[in-house]
Amino acid sequence: MTECYDLIIENGTLILPWGEATGRIGVRDGRITTLAATGDAAETIDARGLHVLPGLIDPHVHFRDSGSGELPAVETMETGTRGAVLGGITAIFDMPNTGTPATGQAALAAKRESLAGRAWCDVGLYVGATKDNIGELAALEAESGVCAIKVFAGSSTGNLLVEDDASIERVMRAGRRRIAFHSEDEYRLQARRGEFSTGMAYANHAIWRDPECAALGTRRIMALARRTGRPAHILHVSTEEEFAYLRDFRDVASVEVLVNHLTQMAPDAYDRLGAYAVMNPPIRDRRHVEAAWRAVADGLVDTIGSDHAPHPRAAKERPWPETAAGLTGVQTLVPVMLDQVAKGRLKLTRLVDLMAAGPARIYGAVGKGRIAAGYDADFTLVDLRRQQRIEAGWLASPCGWSPFEGERVTGWPVMTIIRGQVAMRDGAVQGSPAGRSVTFRS
Repeated sequence: MTECYDLIIENGTLILPWGEATGRIGVRDGRITTLAATGDAAETIDARGLHVLPGLIDPHVHFRDSGSGELPAVETMETGTRGAVLGGITAIFDMPNTGTPATGQAALAAKRESLAGRAWCDVGLYVGATKDNIGELAALEAESGVCAIKVFAGSSTGNLLVEDDASIERVMRAGRRRIAFHSEDEYRLQARRGEFSTGMAYANHAIWRDPECAALGTRRIMALARRTGRPAHILHVSTEEEFAYLRDFRDVASVEVLVNHLTQMAPDAYDRLGAYAVMNPPIRDRRHVEAAWRAVADGLVDTIGSDHAPHPRAAKERPWPETAAGLTGVQTLVPVMLDQVAKGRLKLTRLVDLMAAGPARIYGAVGKGRIAAGYDADFTLVDLRRQQRIEAGWLASPCGWSPFEGERVTGWPVMTIIRGQVAMRDGAVQGSPAGRSVTFRS
């Protein structure tokens, strides 16, 4: 009896958990049925000359949208996820610091329910911890579509802050799933704020939020993680000191690195980009960039994200330190990292480990992260030889800028497939938004 599939992908080079392979992927009802399909399909994609990756995930974005699209000139869930699929991303995990913060059941439900008909890719949602909602966190982290609790232990964009050890420990004892941390030390930030004045050079951002600020925050959180036994995912690790320290805490620690901390460097970034290099934690000098690459090579890093954080140009171009901190990146994440593969900085299999298997493992995303029978039929098809310049006209974000604008990269996403449906083909979105909430193990 001849098998019949909804979709077959053939003739491409597959990146499987055990390495590169050839195969003929059969998809039925949104899931991978086999890697050796022998029948026919309603649609067949010839991936000759392309590499077929499991659907890539950006586990760290700020789409600014609490469910009503309240910042249409900056970003909404629709524009943010459109940018994601145009950039080869099949799922994103969205941070809680929106106009109405995702810190309670009602706000979380409103955000989750708003995805229907607006999200182009699948979506996981963070819940923000505050000093007032600690008693609810265990229940909130078990809600449908929640990827993790997020703690801002150092002030950044938004109004969420849990900075003292006693409160952080209470958060860590409220529940059991892995918690994601922005781990800069708030006390050091505030103590040194008076050393700087309005109008100073943008490069002072990396001096104020110095390596000790990040390392001190991470050391404090690791002590609490060890005391409570609660696993902690340290977001945007950016310093040599943190990487060295975290090696001794793998029982309770996992590690994220941002594309910016791998590919941009002080002082050049501040000289070229000015305010458009300002982010938290800051872009750092060569010593820390090289340490980040060593951590990737050593297997210390679990995930790579964009920390996509759009702002209007007027907010970005304010004098430092009033300039809005945060850079766009969800749409450029895959091309920039593929360019690092072309340059020999990492293998394509390691990129997949960091951008598909890693996020799925760390956050417990069900059916995501690998090409294997029974998993969601999410795929990112890439042309490793294609050279293209990143241009503002390609960007979906209404804010209209990228710190990578003008860069020429080698390697480009040419198709994004989500649960067996083509969401992007050759630089254009297909169909209508059909993203859903990601399911997570609780």
